[in-house]
Amino acid sequence: MAIESTKKQFSFRGKTIEELKALDVREFAKYLKSRQRRAALRQFQDIETFVSRAKKKAEKNKAIKTHSRDMIVVPQLTGMKIQIYNGHEFIPVEIAKEMLGHRLGEFAPTRSKVKHGGAGIGSTKGSKAKAKK
Repeated sequence: MAIESTKKQFSFRGKTIEELKALDVREFAKYLKSRQRRAALRQFQDIETFVSRAKKKAEKNKAIKTHSRDMIVVPQLTGMKIQIYNGHEFIPVEIAKEMLGHRLGEFAPTRSKVKHGGAGIGSTKGSKAKAKK
């Protein structure tokens, strides 16, 4: 008796990634939740032009950079490496299947984690004495 692979295949609302890639942006929007669906339907032309430009740049091995953090991730973007601007620099992100329906800005945080160091010179009375020695 042969042992079959038990690896679960990815599906989004019951559709495989190949079926989703064949869909138009407006058809894919039917499978999203209401807030993402409304955003995708409002900006479907922007998403389609971004996808076509991204495919052309990917063929030429150029970096795909964007400032549009509010764009919805669609199936045509899966597997692409996109650099998303966070207000300071471009953060490289590889689009995975699990990111479908989310916004690009969710994967490029704008605020960094605070890193506290030691006390600087003049911050406490004791630090002046330490600096003179």
